[in-house]
Amino acid sequence: MHRHLLVWLGGAALALPAAALPAGLDHELDAVTVTGTRLERDLADLPGAATVIEATREQAGQPGLQLDEPLKRVPGLYLQNRYNFAQGLRLSSRGFGARAPFGVRGLRLNVDGFPETLPDGQSQVDAIDLDGLESITVLRGPSSVLYGNATGGVVDMTTRTGRDLEYDQRFSVAGGSDGYRKTRLELGGADRQGHHYLSLTGMRHDGQRQQSDMEKYLLNARVGRALSRDRDLELFFTALDTPVAEDPGGLTRAQVNDDRDQAARFSKLLDAGQEVTQQRLGVLYRERGLGGELRVRGFVTQRDFRQQLPFPGSSLIDYERLFYGLRLEYTNQARLFGLNHRFMVGVDADRQRDDRGRRGVDVAGQVTGETANEDQTATASGLFVQADTDLTDTLVLALGARADRVRLDIDDHLLADGDQSGDQTFNEGSYSAGLTWHLNPRHSVYATVSNAFETPTFTELANPSGAGGFNPDLDPQKAVNREVGGRGRLGDRLFYDIALFSVRVRDEITPYELNGRTFYDNAARTRRDGLELMLEHQTTERLTLTLAYTYSDFEFDDFFDDQQNQDVSGNRLPGLPRHHLFVEAAWRGPDGTFLIIDGDYSGSVYADNTNDTKVDDSVVAGLRGGREWRLGGRALTLYAGVGNLFDEDYIANLRINANSDRPDPADRGYYEPAPGRHWYAGASYAW
Repeated sequence: MHRHLLVWLGGAALALPAAALPAGLDHELDAVTVTGTRLERDLADLPGAATVIEATREQAGQPGLQLDEPLKRVPGLYLQNRYNFAQGLRLSSRGFGARAPFGVRGLRLNVDGFPETLPDGQSQVDAIDLDGLESITVLRGPSSVLYGNATGGVVDMTTRTGRDLEYDQRFSVAGGSDGYRKTRLELGGADRQGHHYLSLTGMRHDGQRQQSDMEKYLLNARVGRALSRDRDLELFFTALDTPVAEDPGGLTRAQVNDDRDQAARFSKLLDAGQEVTQQRLGVLYRERGLGGELRVRGFVTQRDFRQQLPFPGSSLIDYERLFYGLRLEYTNQARLFGLNHRFMVGVDADRQRDDRGRRGVDVAGQVTGETANEDQTATASGLFVQADTDLTDTLVLALGARADRVRLDIDDHLLADGDQSGDQTFNEGSYSAGLTWHLNPRHSVYATVSNAFETPTFTELANPSGAGGFNPDLDPQKAVNREVGGRGRLGDRLFYDIALFSVRVRDEITPYELNGRTFYDNAARTRRDGLELMLEHQTTERLTLTLAYTYSDFEFDDFFDDQQNQDVSGNRLPGLPRHHLFVEAAWRGPDGTFLIIDGDYSGSVYADNTNDTKVDDSVVAGLRGGREWRLGGRALTLYAGVGNLFDEDYIANLRINANSDRPDPADRGYYEPAPGRHWYAGASYAW
C-alpha cells in the first residue's frame, strides 16, 4: 500500500500543473540569493545545479536528530547512517562521498562561512545545530574552484540571528520512541546597532538497536555589532559535548534476518562508541567603504575525541585536535570593454594538527599496548578569483579559477616498530566556466564545465603493506563535470529545476577491507551520468506538492580490482541507487496548523565492486503535523510525527566492499538496519 501511495503522490505532483487553478491566486517567483557560491548571485543567474532550503520552515515538526531531515528533499543527494551517532551521517552528492566509512567525504560543509571540513577533506556534522539553522544552500557537482579539495559539491548553512526571531525567548521539549528526549532554550534580540542569539540544547536517544545510546549537549551563540555605517563585526561561539555515542556496529545479512535490533558481538563486548568535546570561536569582519566589500573570517576549533571501534585489535583511538584558519574575500563591480562585471578575489588558509594515539584491545576489552603515537598536520591554502559578466541583458558569463596547495605530515613518536613519519604535498588547479541565458523573466537555462580534485585523508593514506608511512600508491582523484540545466516557472504554480550532468573521474579513491581494517586504492576511471529534477507545485494557497527525482548511471569505466582479482569495468559503483525519489504533500493553514506526509524511494544498490551482493530497494514514509496558538505576545506550539510510517525493513547504512572474502557472495557486506515505525512529539512556548 505504501508504494502505491508514493506513486500517487509523485503522479499528482506531475499531473497537477495541467489542472485548472483557482482564480486570483497568482504567485510571483521571489528572487533567491545564493551565498554558497561566495560571489553572491540570484539563483536565476547561477550556471549550475543548486537548491536553496528554508531550513526553519522545513524543520517544523522534525525531531532534529540528523542533517538528513532538511536535505532529503534535494535531488542528487543520497544519505545514509542516520541512526548511528558514533559514525555520523554519510552524505553523498552525485555519488561522491559514498565510500566514507564514517563522516562526510567529497563535499565542503560550511556554517556561517566557517568550515566544518578539515584541510585533509574529512567533515563532521555532530556540532551543527539543526534547530538553529536559517537556510541551507546545496551546490551539486565538482566545485573545487569555490573552496578546494572536494569533488562532490558544497553544503553551505547559515544560522539564525537575533533579527530572525519573532519572539525573544523560546523553550522547547520533545520526546518519543527509543528513549528520544530533547530540551532546548533560545534567547535573542536586535536593535539598530546589533543583534544577539543564544541557544542551549540537550538531547538523548537510546536507539532501537542494542548499543545505540547517544547523549549530546550543544551551545550556540552569535553576537553582531555595527562599528560604523560601513563596518560591522560578528562573533560566533559553538560548543559540543557528547559524553556517550555508542556504536552498534554492522551485521551480516544472516544476523539482520535473525534479529534486526541486535548489536554486533564485539560492539557489546568492547562497549564500542565515542566521546567528543569541541569548541569553536569565530569572528567575521565586514567593511563596505573600500569601493566594494571586504570580508575577513578567522576561526579556531579545539576537539578532543576518544573512540572504541567495534572490533578487537588496534581499535582504541584518541586525538586532541587544533584546527584554525583565515578567509579573506573582496568583492566589487567594474565596467570594462563596455560590459558590467562583478568579481571576487580571495585567499583561504587552514591548518589542522592532531595529536593522535592508537592502542590495541583484546577480545575481553583489555588494552594490550600502544600501537600508534603521532602528530598529524594538514595545511591547506588557496588563492581564487571569480567573475560574472553581463554579455547582454539576458546572457551572463561566469568564470572562476583557483590554485590550491595541500600538505600532509606525519611525525611518528612510536619508534619501536620503525619510523613511520612521512609527508605528501599536492598542488592542484581548478577552473569553472558557465553561461546562463535568461529566456524570459520566468525561465533560464545554463551550461557549465568545471573540474575538481580530492586528496586522500590521513585515514585513507594508511599503508596496507604494514611498512608504515603513507601509502605510496594512492593518488588524489580528479573529476571533470559537464552540465546543462534550467530552472523557472511553468504557469502560475509549478516551479522546476532540472540538471543533466556527465562527470568523468580519474583515479577514483575506492575502499576495500583487509584483516578487519579498511584501506583504499585508485580505480583507473569511473563515469557518472545522470539527471536531477525538482518540482514544486503550489496547488492551492495552503497545499504544496514537492517531487525530487535522481537518475544515477554510475559505473567503473576502467578498473581491475586487485583485491578481488577481477576486472570490474562496466559494473555499477557500489552503495548507490540508480533511482531515488522523494515526494511530499504539505498543507499549511492560516492559523499555524500544518500537516505533512512524505515518502522516500531508494532503488537497489550493490554492496561490492563485483556487483555480487545486492541490497533491495525500499520505500520509507513519514507523517508529521502541528499547530501554533497565539496568546497575545506569546505563542504555544504543539507537534507530533511518525517515522517509517509503514514499518519498512530497510538498511540505514551499508559498508561497501566489507568482508569480501566470505564464501557466500549473498552475505558479503556489513549492514546497519534502520528502526521500524517510531513516533515523537514536542511542544514549545515563546514569549
